[in-house]
Amino acid sequence: MNRRDFIAAGGLLAATSLLSATPAWARGRRLRMGVIGTGMRGQVHLTELLRRDDVDVVALCDIEPIMLGQAQAMVAKAGKPAPKLYGADGDVNAWKRLLETRGLDGVIIATPWEWHAPMAIGAMQAKVAVGCEVVAGITLQDHWDVLETQLRTGTPYMLLENVCYRRDVMAALQMVRAGLFGELIHLQGGYQHDLRGVKFNDGNPAHPYDSGVEFGPKGWSEARWRTEHSVERNGDLYPSHGIGPCAMYTGINRGNRFTRINAFATKACGLHDYTVAKSGGTTHPSTKVTFKLGDVVTTTLACANGETILLQHDTSLPRPYSLGFRVQGTKGLWMDLNHGVHIEGRSPPHEWEDFKAYQDQYEHPLWKQYAGDAAGAGHGGMDWFVMHAFVEALKAQAPMPIDIFDAVTWSAITPLSEQSIAQGFQTLDFPDFTRGQWQQRKPIFAFDARY
Repeated sequence: MNRRDFIAAGGLLAATSLLSATPAWARGRRLRMGVIGTGMRGQVHLTELLRRDDVDVVALCDIEPIMLGQAQAMVAKAGKPAPKLYGADGDVNAWKRLLETRGLDGVIIATPWEWHAPMAIGAMQAKVAVGCEVVAGITLQDHWDVLETQLRTGTPYMLLENVCYRRDVMAALQMVRAGLFGELIHLQGGYQHDLRGVKFNDGNPAHPYDSGVEFGPKGWSEARWRTEHSVERNGDLYPSHGIGPCAMYTGINRGNRFTRINAFATKACGLHDYTVAKSGGTTHPSTKVTFKLGDVVTTTLACANGETILLQHDTSLPRPYSLGFRVQGTKGLWMDLNHGVHIEGRSPPHEWEDFKAYQDQYEHPLWKQYAGDAAGAGHGGMDWFVMHAFVEALKAQAPMPIDIFDAVTWSAITPLSEQSIAQGFQTLDFPDFTRGQWQQRKPIFAFDARY
């Protein structure tokens, strides 16, 4: 998307606002929601929607009858009216019919990654607000297309990145804003998660994890689609968990922006070794596959205000789960891996302090207000917070706390890291999706106890 197209999109937005009928989400009433993708992640989001008394789930879509049936049963168990079902016939375009549902306010997109961009674009064109699972798109052009559609239609779009709402992450955000770390210098994060048992199974819906070495058409759930990305692509395939909080700390797109990016990838051994060990030899077809995805992908970003950010994608080797956060400034630092913090003049010299006391002192108002409501929700309560934010912002006709610029900027790290690696680890210019607006835009994320 060039500058001329971007400016034209802004003009179209103004014209569209005048010419089109008021969309459902702008009418200030009880929300009517749909869910596209009722697999294991989609059912997590459905659970949170069903817990609310200000949302009616009126439509569900999935081309896998088992998952669609499970979602239908969840609605019935919650005592809610039966939603209209789409996709049981296997029609891959059934989601388009869902978007035609009369009075639909919003839709949750929780499908395989390659569907996120076209489904979000279709929803926004239909004036249906979008809550989209990460990532925003596959190619760099996908991200420009999603952005252009949002700007042209004015339809709300939120990336459902839940780690920004993690309890310790939000406490650290409060500490950043209070100046405890001084001026920020360097940050780290990532997605360090052993996914070998997710990327392969035995194809039996009763055994989605750690059950075999099948993937693709013979696999089940994420093994059916996610593993193929490890076969065909080499880059940071899942950056938003790590970059989301770091971007909020540094004000990316709101007074700051990414300027340069490079990425390095190690050799790929982990997935092959897993299939050999799991199958007990080298005869199974999965052991013959060449995986492009490096076992550890390291991405570095430079920021306009002088900070650097390091991300690591590490999903193919045995390891405990960690996002590896580090927030370091002129007065101290926090690291989540050791639950440690050091503040100059407050901490003993050259010693770590336990972060728990700081977390309690700087508990974010959202957690003070809603910890009880979020109890039992997925990912330590984060799934409740991200859905709450989407629904409440939509009801208030307010800007999304994780907005379209956040979505495309964080997600574009993937194709840019792929390009950098493919070009011999070259450092690349990072596109300014805001086209200069970052200099005037002000931070809005989580400044109070609303959402």
